[in-house]
Order: sequence, then structure tokens, then C-alpha cells
Amino acid sequence: MTGLRLALLNAAHDGANTARNFRRELDADLVEFDANAQQLPDDFDFDGVVITGSRSSVYWDEEWIPPLVEWTAEAAEHGLPILGVCYGHQVLAEALGGRVGGMDDFEIGYNEVTHHGDDELFDGIDREFTVFTTHGDTVVELPPGAELLAENEFGVHAFRKGNCWGVQFHPEYDIETAQTVSEGKRDRIGDDRVDEVLSEITPERYEAACQSKTLFDNFTAHCRRVRDAASGDGVEA
Repeated sequence: MTGLRLALLNAAHDGANTARNFRRELDADLVEFDANAQQLPDDFDFDGVVITGSRSSVYWDEEWIPPLVEWTAEAAEHGLPILGVCYGHQVLAEALGGRVGGMDDFEIGYNEVTHHGDDELFDGIDREFTVFTTHGDTVVELPPGAELLAENEFGVHAFRKGNCWGVQFHPEYDIETAQTVSEGKRDRIGDDRVDEVLSEITPERYEAACQSKTLFDNFTAHCRRVRDAASGDGVEA
């Protein structure tokens, strides 16, 4: 067996762009669910789970959010590998017993993050690497037993607990998405700052950020190992 079957829990309000990005980056068959519409899997019959970004905050009083957090917690209890990205990272933190809060600032644009160099998710990625970030919330308390994997001056950028990883940044973004998302922040951070961010969305910066996409290959490789170990395919006779 080589093909993976992953659940993509799409929490984005602009779901089409988000799905396009993850379809491009993940070497797997994706079964997509619109989390905003409270569409969640009926079971845990997947090789792994990916939870996307969103304009929402995990602590908002919206009826679709608690079921997403609860399903994520159950998936983790079942031992499914999970990758949460940005909002998905925050959902995962809450599901595993951590805490998310609002920031005094807003991190956006191509920024530098440092990882601690000892986790398989970051194999092949420089210790200090470039990523596109856009968030006003952050994980302020890691889940019990979780390991901090990456950070910068804005706070936690990656953690792991068991088969679960959260990353605050957006390795899936292409240039078009980075520009569209930045344009959408004018009401929140102002025209001047958005214009500055847009001026830095260049092919060169995007190329530098592409190194972070390696983590998708590392995640799917982990999913295969977990699946094969469970099926006995990875065990010598």
C-alpha cells in the first residue's frame, strides 16, 4: 500500500483557494469536509488529518467551532496523525488541552521562524527559515505534554504531541494567496502596512519560503509509517 487517504477539514471561509493549495502540496487522496458548515467525518477511517486556516478565532462563539475541536480531540485519541495549520494549529492546541489567546500585534508577511532541529517534521528545513504568516491569535499555553518545536518573537510557531503537529505559519501559500489574504487585512491593520507587506511578496521571498513545504512530505511520510506499522506492512516476517 502506498496511497494515503487524508481528511482535509477546511475551516476557511474562502474554502476553494484553501483546498486548491492543500491539494497541490499533499501527496494523498484528500476527503474534504467544510468545517464551517459543520461537515465532519462520521468516523476515523483515515491515514491522517489536516486542519486548515480560517478567519475565525477558536474562542469565538460560533456553533461550528466546538464540534470541530471535539472531533479533533477524538481523532487524536484514536492515534491519527494530525497536522493543523494556522487556525488548525490553534484548534489542535485547544483540542489537546492548551489555550489560545489574542495578540497585541498582528503578524503578517514573510517572516523568519526558528525550529529546534530535533523533530522529523522539520527534516530538511534550515534551522532558521522563511514562512508566510498571518495571524492575530497565538497559542499562549501549550497542551500538557506537548513539545515546543518552533518560535519567533511573536510566539509559538510549531508544537508536537504524539502524532499531532501544529504549525502557526502557512507553508501551503502561493504568491496569489499571500497577496489576496494581505489585501483582505486592510480594515484590520491599515493600508500602509498592507502596502508594505504586498511590496515584499516577491518571487524571491516566495522561493525562500518554499523550503517550508518540505514539512508536508515529512508529515505524509509519518502517516505512511503509522499506517504500515498498524497493518503490519512495515514489520519483517
